[in-house]
Amino acid sequence: MVADRQAGLIPDLLLCGEHPHVITLGVSARHRRANVLASRSVLQSRGIDLYEAPRGGDVTYHGPGQLVAYPVLDLKPERCDIHRYVRDLEEVVIRTVHEFGVEAARVAGLTGVWVGNDKLAAIGVRVSRWVTSHGFALNVNTELEYFSLIRPCGIDGRGVTSLARLTGAPVSLDAVIDALARSFALVFDRDLVFRE
Repeated sequence: MVADRQAGLIPDLLLCGEHPHVITLGVSARHRRANVLASRSVLQSRGIDLYEAPRGGDVTYHGPGQLVAYPVLDLKPERCDIHRYVRDLEEVVIRTVHEFGVEAARVAGLTGVWVGNDKLAAIGVRVSRWVTSHGFALNVNTELEYFSLIRPCGIDGRGVTSLARLTGAPVSLDAVIDALARSFALVFDRDLVFRE
């Protein structure tokens, strides 16, 4: 899709879904896996794959109940600024969770979306010829105990949370996708066309 977007064969896309249990290693963790706290045998026994992803960042967990979003956007000509792009993704998530009564924020010097000391959404992107891939993972109904197998994003002294934990009840993933799409369209000034 990235190659097709670079060639102008497809429009900008926002792909949303869930992954089976997997721990992904970004470019910062490719040669140093110190932030994966469980052995390969423990991961295998729990049905968790380990995958090297060509995205920025360190290590993170993906699994059921977590909304993973992959923007495939051409940032040219007006948005050729990777730092701005990451801040815009954070803004999308902040606006999305606000619709569910959650006040999230950025933390100076850290990437992602936070509520207090806990990370609600992780971001890891790749940009090639100004077309984006990879994206962010928003913990909606995620089983947070899986994060104990890693040091999320290689950051000490902070936790993780989910919309379900913050709201006190399970949250509809479809409702979050709808809110996310609206927020994304506003922040990136795009028109929405939904497709299955």
